[in-house]
Amino acid sequence: MPTKPSFTTVLLVRHGFTATTGIVLPGRAPGLHLSERGVAQAEEAARRIGELAKRPVALFVSPLERARETAAPIAAAMRVRPKIERGLLECDFGEWTGKKLSLLAKKPEWRAVQSAPSTFRFPEGESFAEMQLRMWTTLERLAALHRNKTIVVVSHADPIKAAVTYAQGVPLDLFQRTVISTCSISAIGFTGATPVVLSVNNTGTLKDLVPS
Repeated sequence: MPTKPSFTTVLLVRHGFTATTGIVLPGRAPGLHLSERGVAQAEEAARRIGELAKRPVALFVSPLERARETAAPIAAAMRVRPKIERGLLECDFGEWTGKKLSLLAKKPEWRAVQSAPSTFRFPEGESFAEMQLRMWTTLERLAALHRNKTIVVVSHADPIKAAVTYAQGVPLDLFQRTVISTCSISAIGFTGATPVVLSVNNTGTLKDLVPS
């Protein structure tokens, strides 16, 4: 007897705004918290997720403070306890962690970061390819544990961007062409076969989040 097809929806939430957003490459450095603006964004994201007809059943969060603070109002709205998931961590930027983006942009390696990320590894850190594989396998595993349900993950811009573009079949070297804004919500449907991208960088309503 054939197995009934499944459809698991994974909502990917980028953490809220911080004092260094767009200025510094914070990476995995500890101690970075949401700004007042970021807290308001997180509360709004929780409200938007609460509009869904199909209530999410689980919430998984990157260990970093800014992600956990973003997850707090979402957890309250979902009435679940968030679970820390290291596979959702920000990319390991190695020696570039904490450096100003304006200075990094002057490095000759910056061209590879923007135009050929599949070739680049951060000094003493992770490669983009490793980050993408880590993120995607984490999402696949979590989706398999929640067949035909909706779950929420709170992560960071580059891992979400890498997952969304992978699901679309976009080469890694083009993934920088996708924007993932603070507290935007992207959505991927896991079918057991080809994934379906339902939404990218959504900052509005999620009420119509269904495959056509």
